[in-house]
Amino acid sequence: MPDEEDKPSDLLRERAEQRRRKLWFLLEADRWLVTAVLISVVFITLTAAGYLLPVAEASLLDTDSVDTLFQGLLTATITGVTLVLTLNQLVLSQELGSVSDQRERMEGALEFRRDTADAIDAPVSPSRPSEFLRALIQESGRSAKNLRESVAGEEGSLADDVESLTNDLVENAERVSEGLDGAQFGEFDVVSSALNFNYSRKIFEARRIRQRYSDSLDEKSKDEIERLIELLKRFGMAREHFKTLYFQWSLIDLSRRILVASVPALLISAAMVLFFDSEAYTASLGGEGLVLFVVAAVTVSVSPFMILLAYVLRIATVTKHTLSIGPFILRKEDDVDEVSRNKS
Repeated sequence: MPDEEDKPSDLLRERAEQRRRKLWFLLEADRWLVTAVLISVVFITLTAAGYLLPVAEASLLDTDSVDTLFQGLLTATITGVTLVLTLNQLVLSQELGSVSDQRERMEGALEFRRDTADAIDAPVSPSRPSEFLRALIQESGRSAKNLRESVAGEEGSLADDVESLTNDLVENAERVSEGLDGAQFGEFDVVSSALNFNYSRKIFEARRIRQRYSDSLDEKSKDEIERLIELLKRFGMAREHFKTLYFQWSLIDLSRRILVASVPALLISAAMVLFFDSEAYTASLGGEGLVLFVVAAVTVSVSPFMILLAYVLRIATVTKHTLSIGPFILRKEDDVDEVSRNKS
């Protein structure tokens, strides 16, 4: 039996090549919090530079430099709004289509739900994404227990490998099921919990056991391992589908938030280009006040890009850790022994 300490963890935060706090910031943290942190970094960094650099105040007294800066920000904001409209068109294009296209989508979804209901021995598969995934995970756990019982009389490496796979799967299934319980789609909880079920490695190990011990497994054990693999495959397909839907949901939220933030950003940038006068503002605010005023204006102007960055960080991180579907292992931490080409 493999050493439990050497086995890669099923939890994403332990499999990923990143620190837990960093991964929490990229994935779990609320996007408004991430945006606030990024905006604070911009404001604090620019304020510190304005007070510490000896040429900062003199640069602000040059109206042309401030005017050039906000002209660039104004252009960038307009470009960003155009990008948001493009994102909205991308999401909308997925929903457009002829009646035949919509019918094909409907039939495909219903067929997948019917097949899943048969796989989990239920009259109807759950309608909520969290419950749908939870049902597949729980049934995988039950199938793993049945597989373990079917080889209870065996000894040697077969029993050890099956015991290792099933114990790991059952424990992981119970933990992920708790995380999915009551999770609402639209929030990151569903995708976050699903990422902690390392189904690809489990498919690989199950297929390896099936190949390596094909002569030793009886028909009941073979049927159970085939059923387990099928359940894991269905979980993988469902997770990818719900992940895609979550990305579309996030892009819609992102578009709305950027559009709202773009209005004050455009107004501030335009006002600074049209009405900023360094001498007048210095006379009324003083040197230090001028620094804070300009920095605050810059911070508001770049806020749409901070919102975009907050969302892209999560989407890119999820995409990185779910690039492959099926029994492909991309991370070094998930290395396992390859299957021999010839049956043992």
